[in-house]
Amino acid sequence: MKIGVFVDVQNIYYTTRDAFGRSFDYRGFWQHLSEQGEIITANAYAISRNVDDQKKFQSALRHIGFEVKLKPFIQRSDGSAKGDWDVGITIDILEAAKDLDQIVLLSGDGDFAMLLKHVMEKYAVKTHVYGVTQLTADALINTASKFIPINANWLQAH
Repeated sequence: MKIGVFVDVQNIYYTTRDAFGRSFDYRGFWQHLSEQGEIITANAYAISRNVDDQKKFQSALRHIGFEVKLKPFIQRSDGSAKGDWDVGITIDILEAAKDLDQIVLLSGDGDFAMLLKHVMEKYAVKTHVYGVTQLTADALINTASKFIPINANWLQAH
C-alpha cells in the first residue's frame, strides 16, 4: 500500500495541547504507518518563527522522515497573525493522490472535507484522518474513509 502523509502541524500542536496538555508522538505515528505500507510522501506543514525549540522540533521531524515545509509567521499591524497552510496542503494532496492508495491527513480543519471527498471520488484513494475528536470538524470526520481519534496512545509520555 502506497501512503501519503500530510500533517497540519499547528492544528495538531494546538488541539493535542488544549485537549491533553501533551504533544503528539510523531515517531510512534511514523512507526505505525510504516507497518501499514510504504510511505511515499510525508509532509509536515509548519509556521517558521525562528525559535530554537521550533528548530529542534522541525529537525526531529526531518530525522523521522518528514519533509518539513515552512511558511513565515506574519504579524499584522493590527496585532493579529497569519500563518495557514490550507492551500499548500490542498495542492500537495491533489498532486500526490493519483499515485497513492491512502492519504493520511493529520488535522481537525473542516475545510479539508471537500478536498477529501474530491480525491476519494476522482482517484478511489482511501482517506484516513487523525484528529482530536472534540476539536475536529464533523464534516471532516464524516467525509474521511476512516477517522482515527487522537487519544493518549498517540501522545508523547509526560
